[in-house]
Amino acid sequence: MSLTKLRAGKVRDLYDAGDGLLLMVASNRVSAFDVVLPQAIPNKGRVLTAMTVHWTLALSDLAPSHLVTADPVEFPPLPAELADPQDGPVAGRAMLVRRAEMLPIECIVRGYLAGSAAAEYQEAGTVHGTPLPPGLALADRLPEPLFTPSVKAEEGHDRNISFAEACELVGPTLAEQARDLCLEAYRRAAALAEARGILVADTKFELGLIEGRLAICDEVLTPDSSRFWPADAWAPGRLPPSFDKQPLRDWLARSGWDKRPPAPDLPPEVVEATAQRYRTAYELLCGASLDDWYGAAA
Repeated sequence: MSLTKLRAGKVRDLYDAGDGLLLMVASNRVSAFDVVLPQAIPNKGRVLTAMTVHWTLALSDLAPSHLVTADPVEFPPLPAELADPQDGPVAGRAMLVRRAEMLPIECIVRGYLAGSAAAEYQEAGTVHGTPLPPGLALADRLPEPLFTPSVKAEEGHDRNISFAEACELVGPTLAEQARDLCLEAYRRAAALAEARGILVADTKFELGLIEGRLAICDEVLTPDSSRFWPADAWAPGRLPPSFDKQPLRDWLARSGWDKRPPAPDLPPEVVEATAQRYRTAYELLCGASLDDWYGAAA
């Protein structure tokens, strides 16, 4: 069985593994403001993969997933090109997955007021067109988690859409199934995370159909697809520090960069601080050491 490269994304590369299978490889590349930065973040690909596997298994009774295995022993023979100098060995960064017919919507669930939702609420008192009670502050907990879909834009950031628009894109039955699954998955994950001292402010699920059943695909509850906050630093009215690439974004904001390529080189201390945020997110949320995941340095 040989691999054929299908796509190279900002962070993930996708290979056809034959027999209806794909090899999804997470790199250590990092992007900000839609630009890939010159420096990679050590172990970022392993963190994204390990967290996806953890949460996929934790949510497996809610829906099937595309995950087959992350054990490198079960992978097909891998071409040498996959062991990139910036990324290191493929072990720990890759998952063998089943092909799925992906829904053309991003399934976002929000439990707190942040990001584009906070901006819309400030301006119109709504989130994705849904009216919310007056008087909510930045980072406030929402009365109920909200399903707020979006679609991939041809260029730039994704575009927020209403639930009615999601129904038009995938049909009302499938849209309702996607909404109900994502809301329940969020509630489950948020409760487990809060017990470990982490708030899941919002997260993005990607769903697809496998053998006619709605399945959880791609990355699941990682720092790249979610906003994780330390519970002990949260208070309405201000944004807590998040367990993601915040140190990197903060440095770029201070650097004077105009957010157009090429991006500036990152100082070693910013790379290290960002790597530590990713590692901490995994170890706190998943209750395991990254050193015990596939691909750890000998």
